[in-house]
Amino acid sequence: MKTCRQFAITRNGYEREIQILSSHSERHADKPSGKASAKRAITTREQMARALSSHVGRCPECG
Repeated sequence: MKTCRQFAITRNGYEREIQILSSHSERHADKPSGKASAKRAITTREQMARALSSHVGRCPECG
């Protein structure tokens, strides 16, 4: 599937945030902040899927 530049920018932004949250949750696994980061990473992954799916539906270059 060929995607546009905006798709890549959006995906990279979400993936960067997910990586930061996942790293934090690994470093602080036994603390409440680590558990919150793990949940936030999962939520962010779901948001990324919705945003990219929506983008593909709207973008003439991707869709």
